[in-house]
Amino acid sequence: MIDKDERDQSLESPLCDICKHHAVEIDTEIDELLETIWVLREKGKVTENHYRESGAGNVILDNLDRLKKMNLIYLKEGHVTFTDGGEKHARDLIRRHRLTERMLTDLFDIPRGRIEAPSCQFEHILSEEVTDSICSFLGHPSTCPHGRPIPPGECCKKLTKTITPLVIPLVDLMPGEKGRIVFIATKDRRRLRRLSSLGINPEGIVTVNQKLPTVVIHVDETEIAMDHALVSEIYVKRITDNG
Repeated sequence: MIDKDERDQSLESPLCDICKHHAVEIDTEIDELLETIWVLREKGKVTENHYRESGAGNVILDNLDRLKKMNLIYLKEGHVTFTDGGEKHARDLIRRHRLTERMLTDLFDIPRGRIEAPSCQFEHILSEEVTDSICSFLGHPSTCPHGRPIPPGECCKKLTKTITPLVIPLVDLMPGEKGRIVFIATKDRRRLRRLSSLGINPEGIVTVNQKLPTVVIHVDETEIAMDHALVSEIYVKRITDNG
């Protein structure tokens, strides 16, 4: 038998789910508006007159009052300007979007024409911690695959001056250094098979024995001489004494 509290809860739950879903849709819509303002600003379009020249700009104009009530933007002499809160929110969205684009192209070799939709999804769900981890993993890239600037995060300000990127080409290791293979950036299946036959696979441990006149690495119990072009396609995470 269901008591009154359980019955009331069962009746309220579906409505709560609908409300939550509606809230997410609203938040996403606001995010898209803020992104549009950011991109238009990058193009030097910051006034209401500029906005009237494009479809995307007109959408912003239709939502100006809404964004102002949310304290995300304000108008100053006809210029659409972010508040401090709006600036940070838009900046974080752009950063997550463009880092995702860089990750999809650099790590997963997805064509640029197919990265927009998944990047739009990731920009709404990545936490700051995960975003900074992706940024560090990629070596703190400064631009997206389309050449647009990626706003730097706290990880960039703190780490780039003192710590090298987490993932680097194997050829960047110095003699005597070890690395754990993260990925191999080649589309050549024959080259992948050749490397695999030599024991060079993701998660494998390699040691650089020498770099000149040719690169010599140590894998398991085998020493392998490799040309620089091939070694530059192998990306590793440096292994330190601390692990």
